[in-house]
Amino acid sequence: MKQRILVMNGQRLVQSEYDNEWVTTKVGKAGQIPPGIYNISGAVAASKDKTYDGVVLHTDHEHVYQQVGQTCVRHSSHDFPKSPSVGANIAVRYDADRAFASEAAIKQSKGVKR
Repeated sequence: MKQRILVMNGQRLVQSEYDNEWVTTKVGKAGQIPPGIYNISGAVAASKDKTYDGVVLHTDHEHVYQQVGQTCVRHSSHDFPKSPSVGANIAVRYDADRAFASEAAIKQSKGVKR
């Protein structure tokens, strides 16, 4: 089953595809998720030797989906002592096959200063 996340106007819509039609299955607040369409069906599995910084798009009984740059990463929800909040900007690191989430560092962006 294909799933995607739509974020617009501060709302997060979880959609699943049934008979070639997208059906909204859940609606909630977007938190820090930037507006857009996120294909969580195409998420890549997380490697336990890396740290992942990004916003949590969705959680379910099996997985935690996180947007990391332009990639959607899939963590096993069983690796977390407590599942992270949807919309939270976190850093996920692994230690002894356990996942730990902490607040992600705020990155400075280069831009025009006045």
